Amino acid sequence: MKKSLGHISAFIAYTIFGFNIIICRDLSMLALISPMGLFCFRAVGAAVLFWLTSLFLPKEKVELKDFPKIFLASMLGLFLTQWSFLKASTMTTPFDTSILTPLTPIFTMFIAAIVLKEPITLKKAGGVALSFLGVILLVFNTVRVDGGGVTETQPMGIVYMIGNCIFFALYLGAFRPLITKYSVVTFMKWMFLFSAVVAIPFDIKELVGLNMAVMPAKYLLELGFVILFSTFVAYFLIPVGQKVLRPTVISLYGYLQPIIATVMGIVTGMDRLSWQKVLAAVLVFIGVILVNKSRAASQ
Repeated sequence: MKKSLGHISAFIAYTIFGFNIIICRDLSMLALISPMGLFCFRAVGAAVLFWLTSLFLPKEKVELKDFPKIFLASMLGLFLTQWSFLKASTMTTPFDTSILTPLTPIFTMFIAAIVLKEPITLKKAGGVALSFLGVILLVFNTVRVDGGGVTETQPMGIVYMIGNCIFFALYLGAFRPLITKYSVVTFMKWMFLFSAVVAIPFDIKELVGLNMAVMPAKYLLELGFVILFSTFVAYFLIPVGQKVLRPTVISLYGYLQPIIATVMGIVTGMDRLSWQKVLAAVLVFIGVILVNKSRAASQ
């Protein structure tokens, strides 16, 4: 039952992240707020929501020795991960972003093997490879529509996306023991507080001079979605999955992001359904099943 809840939580979180890719790119390309400014809104908004939620739950004390670890987790799992993605979204095309996103499970597998002594079994490696093949098949059969966005990927955009994958893989692979020690709300309220405290000094000048009244209603709605769903809800659900699922399994749900982007493209008429896309989705989920059934360190 707990594993089922973990899978459901990871599925919903990464589905939200799939929509988040498109919405954050739209927000970034309008250039009303810088990537750092957008991250500040996410960090402060989520911190407020998690701290408010904690008021209605039993108090949980965090051991003093764990605060440096939570700070490092915050930098890797939130600050560096989100900032590098938002920065990359202004420099890469959706097509190239989709190709680079599947690197996260591969990095996570090796990091979990080093830190948590998770064995890299043939079944696990095969599952990751199969899912990766599915995503590559998917993105190479996606219709590109130029206009209204980035049409050419810059080299630094690729560097930021690879950094994004490595930072989040380090977070998933190295901090599971800490995450399982505390409740989700306790862990996340400190994670987002640390991220907000670090981010605000970098962007205080922009935030003070920002005029929210002149922003289009569509922009404000998208910003609200990013803060409430892409940040608060999604980052509430990921630790739920991390408590019961292995890091490599969690990271494989990241393959949902390009699938969601493709589905949205089909719905909006920017893409079309084909047998290649159906096959790609099947390969991705077979890969997830293989990794989930592979041998864990405890076995």
